[in-house]
Amino acid sequence: MKRLPDVTAVVVVIALLQACAWVKPTASGAEVRVASAAEVTGCREAGSTQVSVLDKVAGVRRGYTTVAEELATLARNSAAQLGGDTVVPTSEIVDGTQTFAVYKCGNRK
Repeated sequence: MKRLPDVTAVVVVIALLQACAWVKPTASGAEVRVASAAEVTGCREAGSTQVSVLDKVAGVRRGYTTVAEELATLARNSAAQLGGDTVVPTSEIVDGTQTFAVYKCGNRK
């Protein structure tokens, strides 16, 4: 007779998956900062990037903060490849996807 998985174990696994951050910054992406539109007024626009992550795992919605942090990390990684050093979110998160403007601001922190 097959035994169904313990409900508690399934809930714990899903909770752990929601908290996991699977996206890591690259060495160059770690140097890119996330800023607001007001902070990039003196910067040169270097392009834009649209990034996506899973917002659901096994049909369960992942935490908003985790998804937002992963999207920002992917945007930072992408900005570094485009020669930028700053990203600004230009859209809301929709189905795990967000758009960012990429800027070259020099050594501003």
